[in-house]
Amino acid sequence: MSRSPNKEPFSALDEINRAVRERKLEQYRSENLKLGMRPVSFAAGASQWAWEEQPQTALNQFGTLQGGYLAIFVDELFATAVASVLKEGEWAVTVEVRLAFMRALAPGSLKGAARVVYRSRALAFLEAQVSSANGETALTASSTWAIRGRA
Repeated sequence: MSRSPNKEPFSALDEINRAVRERKLEQYRSENLKLGMRPVSFAAGASQWAWEEQPQTALNQFGTLQGGYLAIFVDELFATAVASVLKEGEWAVTVEVRLAFMRALAPGSLKGAARVVYRSRALAFLEAQVSSANGETALTASSTWAIRGRA
């Protein structure tokens, strides 16, 4: 990673993590927001997101949401939930993720929630779920994240 003369290499990450910790939804930045996903709330160890309208590219040949796009949605849930428990100068990366698709999802309003189940010095364990507009759980997920500090 190249260093900018005016910024440390992690300054953008610090800004994102700070926005989550301080619950400043309007300051959260991610390329995935272009897909229509949006954070609804950040709390200590938790995040909630909504995805009201999906682009046509997110649908499979059967007209339902393609699993890879749902995985992106879940990754945003996990990333913001874990960011809420990081200290200044810490960062986290996915070690493993497990997705369980319970039913196909037609395009429309989705809600997602994630929470940190346990955080140690070096690891965080998380769980999430995605529900359809009528409240039916369509996907559950669990993940482990490694937590690092600057070297």
